[in-house]
Amino acid sequence: MALIEFFSIAGLGVLIGLFIFRVGGNQEQKRRLDNAFYQLLEAQESRISLIQLAATAQVSAEVAQDYLEQQARVFSALPDIDNEGNTFYQFPRLNLPKKLKQQDW
Repeated sequence: MALIEFFSIAGLGVLIGLFIFRVGGNQEQKRRLDNAFYQLLEAQESRISLIQLAATAQVSAEVAQDYLEQQARVFSALPDIDNEGNTFYQFPRLNLPKKLKQQDW
């Protein structure tokens, strides 16, 4: 009986540890996505593609796509296709005060 209790408690501990690890990883990923998103808004004149965001934030395309679609809904961005067939999201212009432009994201 004590053996069953031990494995139950150990299993619960592992699950809690995995949950904490996953939450911490998601927060770091979100931070990288936020930083990359705002850097690209400024550098790319508010036009961001999925591959730019994924590469800059160093996340998978699926994660970047979910993030980019969420931001597009929030900011009412419109998808746009260039002459080469690449899809970009056109966000409202980012006009930062000079003081903020000098700071790194």
